[in-house]
Amino acid sequence: MTAVALIPIFMLGLLGSLHCIGMCGGIVSAFSAATGPAKPRPTRPFPAVVVTIPTVRYQALTAATHVLAYNAGRIGSYAVAGAIVGGLAGGVHSLTNISAIQVAGYWLANLMLVALGLYLMDAWHGLTRLEAWGQILWSRLRPLIQPLLPMDSMGKAFALGGIWGWLPCGMVYSVLLTAMFSGSALSGASVMLAFGLGTLPALLGLGMLGSRLCVLAQQRSVRIACGLIVLAFGVLGLLRASGMVANGWLDILCLTPQIGGH
Repeated sequence: MTAVALIPIFMLGLLGSLHCIGMCGGIVSAFSAATGPAKPRPTRPFPAVVVTIPTVRYQALTAATHVLAYNAGRIGSYAVAGAIVGGLAGGVHSLTNISAIQVAGYWLANLMLVALGLYLMDAWHGLTRLEAWGQILWSRLRPLIQPLLPMDSMGKAFALGGIWGWLPCGMVYSVLLTAMFSGSALSGASVMLAFGLGTLPALLGLGMLGSRLCVLAQQRSVRIACGLIVLAFGVLGLLRASGMVANGWLDILCLTPQIGGH
């Protein structure tokens, strides 16, 4: 999969991260707050020549590294999932013709983009039913992750992010369908990595800014603008899957690869 083909997937992650703030926001903020007491910094034998970093700045730097580690674990899980589905589908495709399944997958992926766009615009909330399973699963996992709390080390943060990356999410599933038909494990991992990097700015900001970013994400104008663009991605993909849009330069705006090729 070319770098140009990954641009719309990155954009989906960037625009759809409003959805991430709604679904993951409380957890990320809680993890970020539960970093535990600040650890004392090591003393140096020659303090007279060492510039002391203010405690507040040191704690902010520690929190930032934990949030980075958390998101690295989350995005790593996405990449692993993309490699698995891409590799499995690629292996099956090498043994048999699955063009009919591919077409169905393209339709489903773009229909989920339409659903996500409508969700972001507060026009339809059908995806919340799917993600209710994620909340149930999270309630079951919560006792198991207690040893990882408080999130007072990069290792714990990475592990928590890795676990969270596997919870049900409609937006992630729509991109996983694209990764599935990308042709190979490497392409599938690339698709999910591009998507994860797109979600990174918002979730990094959420980890550091918390409720202030949530207020921005809930502004109607912001949600409508992002929802319309995601909706356009989905509609364009559906038009192309139905043969109403000719393959050409518009392909770079579609998340799903060209039907009949990779």
